[in-house]
Amino acid sequence: MLKDHHGPDGDSIKENLELKDIFIAVKTTRKYHKTRLDLLFQTWISQAKRQTFIFTDWEDRELRLRAGDHMINTNCSAVHTRQALCCKMSVEYDKFLESGRKWFCHVDDDNYVNPQNLLRLLSAFSHSQDVYVGRPSLDHPIEAADHVRSDGSTTVKFWFATGGAGFCISRGLALKMSPWASLGNFISTAEKVRLPDDCTIGYIIEGLLEVKLLHSPLFHSHLENLQRLRGESVLQQVTMSYGGPENKHNVVSVAGVFGLQQDPTRFRSVHCLLYPDTTWCPTKNIL
Repeated sequence: MLKDHHGPDGDSIKENLELKDIFIAVKTTRKYHKTRLDLLFQTWISQAKRQTFIFTDWEDRELRLRAGDHMINTNCSAVHTRQALCCKMSVEYDKFLESGRKWFCHVDDDNYVNPQNLLRLLSAFSHSQDVYVGRPSLDHPIEAADHVRSDGSTTVKFWFATGGAGFCISRGLALKMSPWASLGNFISTAEKVRLPDDCTIGYIIEGLLEVKLLHSPLFHSHLENLQRLRGESVLQQVTMSYGGPENKHNVVSVAGVFGLQQDPTRFRSVHCLLYPDTTWCPTKNIL
């Protein structure tokens, strides 16, 4: 668990953060509008609608009616390539800077976000500090040829937070990223280092700005064994995910709400444990 961040005088830095100060970007694509986004709107987005912005690649009339101007058509390609992912991340970053909010948090369309736990985590820091928090998918930093500061003959090592688990960046740090990230520069930076979107974020922050990633155990992607998350501990996380068709049993372990057939992702069960007064939840929940 991350401890409170301390300033030069040793005092814990905290600010009165509210949900409205957080910009949550959800990256999606046309083919998942119904299957994945319906579930998110039904569950956690219902608790953070004004904080959540949907970044997609298609003008969906139904989604537009649901999300209004919080649906952003990036006009990026719908194919799952490095270039298309970096195109969306570039738009996310620019929209965050435009918003004037204090924190930029990126998640995927297969993440459940616990808004109160996210708020609690970020409240331990100041948004004017350099803060990059998330969970690596690897147990070691990656190494890449440095084509931004050199001709690629030198390499740089850095950690990155996997986009599949979600990550957050303070406004203070996001502004420092601007030369390599704003107004399309993110796409050209990613092309120079030939890295995916989340790796490019890590490259800019750790490799170029020399700000260390704060590793948090509270973010979870489908790449890890989610069965290890059980009972009450599930409700203490910031994000969680679920396995795809090839690994559909890789989900968090919660019991007593919905069965696996009714709720294969376990998101509905988690949501009812967190918000038992939700109209579609069973009247009694047992963890």
